[in-house]
Amino acid sequence: MSNNIIISWFFWHFYEAPKFLLKVWKNYIQFSVNFFSTPLLFKTLFSPWRRYKWGYPRGFDLMGYFETITSNIFSRFIGAICRITLIIVGVIFQICVFLFGAIVFVGWLLLPLLSLAGLLFVLNIL
Repeated sequence: MSNNIIISWFFWHFYEAPKFLLKVWKNYIQFSVNFFSTPLLFKTLFSPWRRYKWGYPRGFDLMGYFETITSNIFSRFIGAICRITLIIVGVIFQICVFLFGAIVFVGWLLLPLLSLAGLLFVLNIL
């Protein structure tokens, strides 16, 4: 590669910097997946909330069995609601990270054109 500063700038601006921006964007997407633990939340969707489980009574106690089943179902229902809420928030956050990254990436590539258009606009050429 020659020592021409303009060619070096074009190489950096349109090759090296976009490669770095894509790597950063990928890291942010991976962070959002890990932060909200979306795959784990899907795996444990109907697990009891905070692992609260009631044990069944010894002997024949029909009311005790009914109470335990109801409590365990309620705990799983609360767990599913909380996990679904976190999944929704996580997916919305991931969509925002994806869109913001796309805007930054496209903006970076269009920055020289936007700078030139702004300069021409200030000089009342456009």
